[in-house]
Amino acid sequence: MAVDKAKNVLGTALEPCSLDPLTGFFRDGCCNSSADDFGSHTVCAQMTEAFLSFSMERGNDLSTARPEYKFPGLKPGDRWCVCAGRWREAAEHGVAPPVVLASTHERALEVIALADLEYHALQFES
Repeated sequence: MAVDKAKNVLGTALEPCSLDPLTGFFRDGCCNSSADDFGSHTVCAQMTEAFLSFSMERGNDLSTARPEYKFPGLKPGDRWCVCAGRWREAAEHGVAPPVVLASTHERALEVIALADLEYHALQFES
């Protein structure tokens, strides 16, 4: 999928989520997706301690560095493309991390209602 063709949940061009740490299913800094992305890593979220702990409890440790996969480990404040299903699950448990709407791929809407994403949107996106 071409970055310049991808749309966000607002219907405009998908903006980068994070270049440091470098995120995305394709490690291109964007929450781009394709048919190969079975987890739908489409939600650009700003990590919180609550979400990182929740994810670890669910078997996905996002905090520990894994150099063999070029994964630096995340800390609160980092932005990362998370799986739409995991984000929705976190929202259902009251620990959803804030979302960057302009950087969240429109494919996330297959799993999450736009109103839920808007409710959790960062107030001052940058």
